[in-house]
Amino acid sequence: MSTNNSETITLNDADVEKNAQAPALPKAEEGSPGDSPADMHLVKLEPEDDPKCLRLWHKWLAVLTISSSSLCATFASSVASFTETGLARDLHTSHEVTILSISLYVLGLGIGPLFVGPLSELYGRNIIYRTSYVLFFAFTWPTAFPPDIAVFLVFRFITGLCGAAFLSVAGGSVSDLFDNAHVATPMAVYTISPFIGPVVGPLISGFIVQNTDWRWCYRVLLIWQFVQIVLLFTCVPETYVPVILKRKARRLRKTTGDEKYYAPLEHQEHSLFRMILFSCYTPFKLLLFDRMALSLDVWSALLLGILYLAFQAFPIIFEDVHGFNVQSTGLAFLGIGFGMIAGLSTQPYFNGLFRREAIKHNGHPPPEVRLIIGQFGGVLAPIGLFIMAFTTYKHVHWIGPIIGSIPFGAGVYYIYTAVFTYLVTAYRPIAASAMASNSAMRSTFAAVFPLFAGAMYHRLGTVGATALLAGLTTLMAPLPFIFYRIGAKLRAKSRFAAQ
Repeated sequence: MSTNNSETITLNDADVEKNAQAPALPKAEEGSPGDSPADMHLVKLEPEDDPKCLRLWHKWLAVLTISSSSLCATFASSVASFTETGLARDLHTSHEVTILSISLYVLGLGIGPLFVGPLSELYGRNIIYRTSYVLFFAFTWPTAFPPDIAVFLVFRFITGLCGAAFLSVAGGSVSDLFDNAHVATPMAVYTISPFIGPVVGPLISGFIVQNTDWRWCYRVLLIWQFVQIVLLFTCVPETYVPVILKRKARRLRKTTGDEKYYAPLEHQEHSLFRMILFSCYTPFKLLLFDRMALSLDVWSALLLGILYLAFQAFPIIFEDVHGFNVQSTGLAFLGIGFGMIAGLSTQPYFNGLFRREAIKHNGHPPPEVRLIIGQFGGVLAPIGLFIMAFTTYKHVHWIGPIIGSIPFGAGVYYIYTAVFTYLVTAYRPIAASAMASNSAMRSTFAAVFPLFAGAMYHRLGTVGATALLAGLTTLMAPLPFIFYRIGAKLRAKSRFAAQ
């Protein structure tokens, strides 16, 4: 990624961002190795070391492993959706407290990247993958065999943090494996996987809870986690180039006995504390001082909040109104999943559109081009919710709300694709912080919305409550159209955005 700073950034801000975005600060010692461009002991990336030169099947195997691991991490958030009744009965607590099993996990997913994200820039992707997933697996055991509700909830939060550690670096591996001309499709596959996870969760947990003990939801999760750990250790190579070069230099020093071989990462001063501090405060600084980033983050957060609110709303709509059993209610989430996959299937069309826009702008299209796909999502999401709202009457066939959830699912995919790619390109100097602010905002909404879902649906009814959510998404729908037109002007005034 380019690291050119915006002209409107002050000198101090630019210095902080430059130093924190890089893994480390270069040493300025006189006579240090690497002063001469012709230094023969500087380790360089050869084709056999380059992750982009791996065989295509190996790259796709790594992408699918990373994507399925991401899916598993978010599946764990919603697998709790149908365990609440059994949890309240066996651990002697109220239904309202059991909802925290979703909220605390999602909260952990949101704040984890703030602390763990910088670690991959020093130690590589694989060690983060493997360590986080082993801890994810280990800390899930107390949730599968909980002695009381306090232990259960504490470890739900901790497993959320461990899952976040994986998610915070997974996207980087996909971009490491493919060049810019071919990264769009694998990145789309990875992007959709964390959002398919919450849809798959209630589908599987509904069948389990209907036919056996609720604890088997977490035992199935343990089995899946173990399989993913094996795949992560065997199928995903290290992809972060600075760490690959560091390992190569260490290997050359050992095999040749020449201690002069070095990698660029080894001759940089590391300030992990400063990097983590920057990673924690810059996302909130961005939300406070950049209205465009705040608006897009609230928009995407609202959608994820609605998606997690559905875990409480669907049982009311389909069980209370239409008389479904638990496993049939879980199947009702297939509409949202089908909509997301339908949105993904249109990605080649939008890839072609972006290529044409790039040609039109001499290979350097403005970031606002990425909002075109969000315009489709901005229209589809409220349409889907309005269809759901006015088909939840008891005398209307149950297929109505499921049909309405299809355009909502497609809209979610389009909106997230637009917001994610726009934040990364428009705020390129601090792209990691822009994504972290979005993650924190989304997870906050996703954690809070399920807590008031039951009260809202019982007070307003299924039609009124769903129509209220549709109205909120309608208010946000003009955002991609507005920013498509005036985004360049807003970026020119921003202290964070790229020009």
